[in-house]
Amino acid sequence: MGIGLFVGLVIGGGVGFLYYKLVGCPTGACPITSNPYSATIYGAVLGSIIGGAV
Repeated sequence: MGIGLFVGLVIGGGVGFLYYKLVGCPTGACPITSNPYSATIYGAVLGSIIGGAV
């Protein structure tokens, strides 16, 4: 596990959670952004993919 992958995981999770808090989905119809856990996990996965590619 490279350092880029770990950093991407942490930063992506933080960005996913911030997206949930700041933008979110007020109606609850959005499957990813209406739940803080799924938004954080989705952000962490995307961040680890980007961080692992660096």
